[in-house]
Amino acid sequence: MQVVDQTDSALRAAAELVREVPDFPEPGVLFRDISPMLADGPALAAVVGALGRDYRFDVVAGVEARGFLLGAAVAQAAGTGVIGLRKPGKLPEVADRVDYTLEYGRATLELPAGTLRAGQRVLVVDDVLATGGTLGAACRLVRQAGSEVAAAAVVLELTALEGRDKIAGEEIRALLSV
Repeated sequence: MQVVDQTDSALRAAAELVREVPDFPEPGVLFRDISPMLADGPALAAVVGALGRDYRFDVVAGVEARGFLLGAAVAQAAGTGVIGLRKPGKLPEVADRVDYTLEYGRATLELPAGTLRAGQRVLVVDDVLATGGTLGAACRLVRQAGSEVAAAAVVLELTALEGRDKIAGEEIRALLSV
């Protein structure tokens, strides 16, 4: 696992907590589990601080589900609000939705009504950048609401899947890569 900022010893220590789980969610897939990292106070603090560092934003959009945890922490640290981008059927009112492709099929993200205002600068936060489908859909939802994507920030990028290439034009920060 490569730590993007090798000078950050706290991120290097956090990276050691990422667990590899073979054959999950299906045979042949090597899942990177960040749960132990999230459960460790100093590691979580290092990750949260690094995700929002150097960006100017008005609100954080966290992508279901681990992006909710990270996004809320980043928003709290920055003194902003947080919006949860949800899977279908979870919201009483939907402002917009985007269908997209991911590693194992198709999915949909929805934006809760009454949460984003035109012109807001949004930091999109998720746990992993894999094929780019989820992160790309989240950025599209933000733009369709008339808001601006300040950047997209993730804990881990799976570089072999070339997701970054599929959402070209977005500023993306990945703290770790494999």
